[in-house]
Amino acid sequence: MALFGAKKTTKEDKISPAKTVAKVSTDKKEETSMQDLYSAPTSKVKTASGKTVVKSARLNMAYRVLARPVITEKATHLAAANKYVFSVAKQANKISVAMAIEAVYGVKPIQINIMNVSGKKVVRGKIKGQRNDWRKAIVTLKKGESIKIYEGV
Repeated sequence: MALFGAKKTTKEDKISPAKTVAKVSTDKKEETSMQDLYSAPTSKVKTASGKTVVKSARLNMAYRVLARPVITEKATHLAAANKYVFSVAKQANKISVAMAIEAVYGVKPIQINIMNVSGKKVVRGKIKGQRNDWRKAIVTLKKGESIKIYEGV
């Protein structure tokens, strides 16, 4: 077991890189691209009020990704710039957030920024503690599109 010794070359190692890439890609049975992950199968459904809502096969999963919209003064100013802030699950990534926004609100985001927010240290009398850490996503939409998250606030 030589960790730093010379590597023994075989006939398969001497194959050109282009041939090995082709060989690797044909060995995979299901190859998914980023575009396939992003575009979920959707169907448009009319509600009782006459509104057309986009229903996704992953709609149930969307509610696990999006926890709640963040409604703060800074988030309100960002909404004027067509950016909306959401609290998302800790394991969420940009692709899952984009699919959840499209499934729930029916708009396709053009950019998503995700950041981890650490919980504040709090003191109540003699007891010291810390609030939970959470994950925040800032979703940017095209001009003219909007999300109505401020209804009833």
